[in-house]
Amino acid sequence: MKYSKAQLGRVFVIRLENGEIVHEEIERFAQDQGIEAATLIAVGGGDAGSRLIVGPENEDARPLNPMEHILTGVHEIAGTGTLFPDEEGRPILHMHMACGRNANTVTGCIRSGVKVWHILEIILFELTGSLSKRVLEKETGFKLLDP
Repeated sequence: MKYSKAQLGRVFVIRLENGEIVHEEIERFAQDQGIEAATLIAVGGGDAGSRLIVGPENEDARPLNPMEHILTGVHEIAGTGTLFPDEEGRPILHMHMACGRNANTVTGCIRSGVKVWHILEIILFELTGSLSKRVLEKETGFKLLDP
Protein backbone atom coordinates (compact mmCIF):
# COMPACT_ATOMS: atom_id res chain seq x y z
CA MET A 1 0.00 0.00 0.00
CA LYS A 2 1.09 3.52 -0.78
CA TYR A 3 -0.61 6.58 0.66
CA SER A 4 -0.39 10.27 1.34
CA LYS A 5 -2.49 12.89 3.10
CA ALA A 6 -4.58 15.73 1.71
CA GLN A 7 -7.11 18.23 3.00
CA LEU A 8 -10.51 19.24 1.71
CA GLY A 9 -10.55 22.46 -0.27
CA ARG A 10 -13.37 23.99 -2.25
CA VAL A 11 -16.56 22.14 -3.17
CA PHE A 12 -18.09 22.68 -6.61
CA VAL A 13 -21.63 21.88 -7.74
CA ILE A 14 -21.52 21.32 -11.49
CA ARG A 15 -24.17 20.61 -14.10
CA LEU A 16 -22.99 19.23 -17.40
CA GLU A 17 -25.40 19.62 -20.29
CA ASN A 18 -26.68 17.69 -23.27
CA GLY A 19 -23.97 16.38 -25.57
CA GLU A 20 -20.98 17.29 -23.41
CA ILE A 21 -18.28 14.62 -22.96
CA VAL A 22 -17.80 14.06 -19.23
CA HIS A 23 -14.03 13.64 -18.87
CA GLU A 24 -13.25 16.46 -21.33
CA GLU A 25 -15.47 18.95 -19.49
CA ILE A 26 -14.26 18.01 -16.00
CA GLU A 27 -10.58 18.14 -16.99
CA ARG A 28 -11.11 21.54 -18.66
CA PHE A 29 -13.00 22.82 -15.59
CA ALA A 30 -10.20 21.65 -13.28
CA GLN A 31 -7.60 23.40 -15.42
CA ASP A 32 -9.64 26.63 -15.50
CA GLN A 33 -10.24 26.59 -11.73
CA GLY A 34 -6.68 25.62 -10.76
CA ILE A 35 -7.83 22.32 -9.25
CA GLU A 36 -4.91 19.93 -8.89
CA ALA A 37 -6.66 17.04 -7.14
CA ALA A 38 -10.26 16.09 -6.39
CA THR A 39 -12.78 13.37 -5.81
CA LEU A 40 -16.15 13.42 -7.57
CA ILE A 41 -19.60 11.90 -7.56
CA ALA A 42 -21.97 12.07 -10.52
CA VAL A 43 -25.61 11.29 -11.27
CA GLY A 44 -27.67 11.88 -14.38
CA GLY A 45 -28.13 10.58 -17.90
CA GLY A 46 -25.78 9.05 -20.44
CA ASP A 47 -26.60 9.22 -24.14
CA ALA A 48 -26.63 6.46 -26.71
CA GLY A 49 -23.23 5.93 -28.29
CA SER A 50 -21.35 6.65 -25.04
CA ARG A 51 -18.31 4.42 -24.63
CA LEU A 52 -17.10 2.59 -21.52
CA ILE A 53 -13.98 0.50 -20.97
CA VAL A 54 -15.30 -2.68 -19.34
CA GLY A 55 -12.10 -4.58 -18.66
CA PRO A 56 -9.15 -6.14 -20.42
CA GLU A 57 -9.85 -8.83 -22.99
CA ASN A 58 -7.30 -11.07 -21.25
CA GLU A 59 -6.05 -9.96 -17.84
CA ASP A 60 -2.72 -11.81 -18.22
CA ALA A 61 -1.80 -10.56 -21.72
CA ARG A 62 0.69 -7.73 -22.21
CA PRO A 63 0.10 -5.25 -23.60
CA LEU A 64 -3.45 -5.07 -22.27
CA ASN A 65 -6.24 -5.00 -24.83
CA PRO A 66 -9.15 -3.02 -23.36
CA MET A 67 -12.72 -4.07 -24.13
CA GLU A 68 -15.13 -1.29 -25.02
CA HIS A 69 -18.90 -1.25 -24.52
CA ILE A 70 -21.05 1.22 -26.45
CA LEU A 71 -24.35 2.23 -24.85
CA THR A 72 -27.41 1.59 -26.99
CA GLY A 73 -30.14 3.96 -25.89
CA VAL A 74 -30.21 6.46 -23.06
CA HIS A 75 -29.04 5.19 -19.64
CA GLU A 76 -29.36 6.37 -16.05
CA ILE A 77 -25.87 6.79 -14.63
CA ALA A 78 -24.13 7.04 -11.28
CA GLY A 79 -20.39 7.48 -11.04
CA THR A 80 -17.49 8.18 -8.78
CA GLY A 81 -13.92 9.12 -9.52
CA THR A 82 -10.68 10.89 -8.76
CA LEU A 83 -8.76 13.65 -10.49
CA PHE A 84 -4.99 14.02 -10.21
CA PRO A 85 -2.35 15.62 -12.44
CA ASP A 86 -0.19 13.59 -14.78
CA GLU A 87 3.57 14.03 -14.99
CA GLU A 88 3.11 17.19 -17.10
CA GLY A 89 0.67 18.69 -14.59
CA ARG A 90 -2.49 18.14 -16.68
CA PRO A 91 -5.55 17.09 -14.63
CA ILE A 92 -6.60 13.53 -15.51
CA LEU A 93 -10.02 12.21 -14.48
CA HIS A 94 -10.38 8.53 -13.57
CA MET A 95 -14.09 7.84 -13.18
CA HIS A 96 -16.17 4.69 -13.30
CA MET A 97 -19.91 4.76 -13.98
CA ALA A 98 -22.71 2.30 -13.58
CA CYS A 99 -25.07 2.78 -16.52
CA GLY A 100 -28.52 1.22 -16.36
CA ARG A 101 -31.46 0.88 -18.72
CA ASN A 102 -34.49 -1.19 -17.82
CA ALA A 103 -33.14 -4.28 -16.01
CA ASN A 104 -29.62 -4.14 -17.50
CA THR A 105 -26.58 -2.39 -16.08
CA VAL A 106 -23.00 -2.06 -17.29
CA THR A 107 -20.14 -0.54 -15.29
CA GLY A 108 -16.90 0.76 -16.67
CA CYS A 109 -14.32 3.51 -17.01
CA ILE A 110 -15.55 6.61 -18.88
CA ARG A 111 -12.19 7.45 -20.51
CA SER A 112 -13.38 6.53 -24.03
CA GLY A 113 -16.15 9.12 -23.90
CA VAL A 114 -19.46 9.23 -22.05
CA LYS A 115 -21.83 11.78 -23.57
CA VAL A 116 -24.34 13.54 -21.32
CA TRP A 117 -28.04 13.03 -22.04
CA HIS A 118 -29.70 16.30 -20.97
CA ILE A 119 -28.01 16.67 -17.55
CA LEU A 120 -25.32 15.24 -15.38
CA GLU A 121 -24.95 16.57 -11.86
CA ILE A 122 -21.48 16.44 -10.35
CA ILE A 123 -20.23 17.33 -6.90
CA LEU A 124 -16.47 17.90 -7.00
CA PHE A 125 -14.54 17.93 -3.72
CA GLU A 126 -11.16 19.59 -4.17
CA LEU A 127 -8.20 18.00 -2.36
CA THR A 128 -5.41 20.35 -1.31
CA GLY A 129 -1.90 19.69 -0.04
CA SER A 130 -1.54 16.58 -2.19
CA LEU A 131 1.65 15.75 -4.07
CA SER A 132 0.02 12.73 -5.73
CA LYS A 133 0.17 12.39 -9.50
CA ARG A 134 -0.56 9.93 -12.29
CA VAL A 135 2.55 8.25 -13.64
CA LEU A 136 2.70 6.15 -16.81
CA GLU A 137 3.35 2.47 -16.10
CA LYS A 138 4.93 1.01 -19.22
CA GLU A 139 3.79 -2.58 -18.61
CA THR A 140 0.06 -1.77 -18.58
CA GLY A 141 0.05 1.55 -20.42
CA PHE A 142 -2.02 3.07 -17.58
CA LYS A 143 -1.31 6.39 -15.88
CA LEU A 144 -1.41 5.04 -12.33
CA LEU A 145 -1.83 7.09 -9.18
CA ASP A 146 1.40 7.59 -7.28
CA PRO A 147 0.43 8.94 -3.88
